[in-house]
This record gives sequence, C-alpha cells and structure tokens, in this order.
Amino acid sequence: MRRVAVLGSGSWGTAFAAILADADPAAEVVLHARRAELAEQINRDRVNADYLPELTLPPNIRATSSAEEAADGAELVAIAVPSQSLRDNLAAWGPVIPDTAAVVSLMKGIELGTGLRMSEVIVRAGGVDPGRVAVVSGPNLAREIAAKQPAASVVASEDLHTAEKVAAAVATSYFRPYTQTDVVGTEIGGAVKNVVAIAAGMAEGLGYGDNTKSSIITRGLAETARLSAALGADPATLMGLAGVGDLIATCMSPLSRNHSFGVNLGKGMTVAEVVAATKQTAEGVKSCHSVLDLAGRHGVDMPIAAGVTAVIEHGLHPRELAERLMSRARKHERH
Repeated sequence: MRRVAVLGSGSWGTAFAAILADADPAAEVVLHARRAELAEQINRDRVNADYLPELTLPPNIRATSSAEEAADGAELVAIAVPSQSLRDNLAAWGPVIPDTAAVVSLMKGIELGTGLRMSEVIVRAGGVDPGRVAVVSGPNLAREIAAKQPAASVVASEDLHTAEKVAAAVATSYFRPYTQTDVVGTEIGGAVKNVVAIAAGMAEGLGYGDNTKSSIITRGLAETARLSAALGADPATLMGLAGVGDLIATCMSPLSRNHSFGVNLGKGMTVAEVVAATKQTAEGVKSCHSVLDLAGRHGVDMPIAAGVTAVIEHGLHPRELAERLMSRARKHERH
C-alpha cells in the first residue's frame, strides 16, 4: 500500500502506525493526533512523548491534526480511539474515509446503550461496507510491540480478501498476523477480556495468588465463550489469539490498564480515585455495563461481569465480590 492512515494517536494507535511503517518502509503512514501540538511534537522529535516516549518512530510516519488530511488517498484506515467515543468521532471521520479503503478497528469494547460491537458501529455510523471492515485483536500490549518483541494477532473480516489484505500490510519480523472470518468471536473475546482483567487485578490487589487469578481467567473464558456462542460465533475462536491469548496477556500483565485498574481497586482505592490517577482509558470500566447488558439480552449468565459491574457502578467491595463468586451454587463445569 502506498498510503495508510491511523486515526488515534494513543499507545496502541502509535504502535500500530509503527507496525505499518516497518511492514513497508516505502509506504507513507499518516498518524492523526487530535491535538495540533501533539502532531507537531511527533513530527519534530520522532516520538509520541505523551503515550510511547520510548518508541522512535520510523521515518515514513508523519503526524497531522487533520483527519481529512490523514485519510486522503489512504488505502487502509485504522481507527484507535476509546470505544465509547467511536460513534462521535465517526460523525466527522465517516465522510472523509475513502470509499475503497479497508477500515481496521483496533478497539475492544461494546457500545453502551446499543450493545453494538465496534465493527458494527463503524458500519452503521461510518457508512462503511461490512466487507471492507477488519478487526485486529490479540495479545498485543502496546509497549511490548513498541519494543519489537515477537507477538501474534488475528485479523478478522467477513471478507477473507480484506483480512488477507490487512494482514499483508502489518506483517513484520516481530508482528505475525493470522486471518479469520469470525468477526463476532474476535470482538467479543477482545471486549470481555477487559472486564475479566479488572476482576483478576482486584484479586491481585487483595493479595490473592495465582490459583485465584487462574480460576478467574478460566471462568472468565467460560463466560466469554457462552456469550460468543449465543451471538453465533465459532467456539474455536475463543481458544485462539483473540480469545485465550488476549485474555492471558490482559489479565496477567502490569502493562495492562484494565489489570492495573483492578489492582488499585483491590488495594482499597475508589473507582473515582483510580480514574483520577489513570491517564489512559481502561476499556473494561465502561464496557462491563454494556457487556452485562448484552448478555442479559441473550439470556447468558455472566457472574464475573456482573460482579465487576457491581464494584464499578454500585460500590461493592472487591472482597465481597470474591465471597459472592465462591458461594455460588455448585454445578457441572460445562454448565
């Protein structure tokens, strides 16, 4: 591809721009930053000082504060913004995204109120044909990607040609993409793991060990699989990179914002205190409500998601959540 764009200059958007630039040093990669001063700083210093100061950006990346300029002539447009802001951003970005461009969602969440996955929001609010939309999801912590540590991910699209096109544009010596057509399973895995990671973080903050965290991860995967199945996803997707792979990384790593958010809650901080101390968005904080609402619409039992929502929205103490989960009625593991 001769020209690609990334709309959103946070940690993952910046790291993904570097992947695109490294994949094809001849391509022009344009990174959109909402603030003009950040775009100017990136172009001047070759680093995104606000989000990934340790990453020196490749020479074929340039930044702009104009979404129209970034998207102009792009053959691929990746979007990396907080999930609950996507619809508002698309009101301005939809008209400037080229009609032939592949549109890549880097977001992991469920829209509040509508229960829509991020690819569905792109299609409905951005006026993008579903066959042009791809989702990138997997164990991809931005700081490790920025350090060029080996990682793999899934590129999912209902149109396999689109998935293959995007995969070819992001394949590097340190980033290995696999293709998928199960967009539903890929997105549900990415959204729910953020909620489970908050629960695992709370367990760590309470001083519980690996047995507890492993139990939360495993039962969280069961909840994710149940919801995915109810929505028509392929169960095998949750056993792959976009499911268990992403879940493990997000639940166990101190680099995970959702995990760290949960740790602070477990240590006794209030939600308001953690939000005030957190510079970047922990998607699971808002998505816990939308995930639980989506599960309710489909009759899916998700006790971990319900418990995290009770802590975030209703002030339940993390230790009480642990007691609630442990005192649930016994049943067969597969049920």
